[in-house]
Amino acid sequence: QVHLVESGGGLVQTGGSLRLSCAASGRTVSNYAMGWFRQAPGKEREFVAAITRGATSTYYADSVKGRFTISRDNAKNTVYLQMNSLKPEDTAVYYCAVRFSSYYATSVKDYPIWGQGTQVTVSS
Repeated sequence: QVHLVESGGGLVQTGGSLRLSCAASGRTVSNYAMGWFRQAPGKEREFVAAITRGATSTYYADSVKGRFTISRDNAKNTVYLQMNSLKPEDTAVYYCAVRFSSYYATSVKDYPIWGQGTQVTVSS
């Protein structure tokens, strides 16, 4: 069974940067697509970014395109989310998830395994 642990969240000012990590254990995730999602208080969990198993393709929500970058290091069984030019509306709990397919998806229901999340707070 895959176990995912996110880290790297914290408090940052508007315009700042954070790098989130998602470390997988129990099973390699190198053969699978990975995604990042976020959930703000009182809102639905929403798609942020995804990457194919070979990192040949990435996909972003319009709200983060040009500011966030998803990447992966299959040797470390880890996926990253580099977040630049952060805005207060990026404040949320960020989750990584694995999809047992080589290609990405943007729906929560397509990802069966999730981490516990890491809080990102952007102050104005």
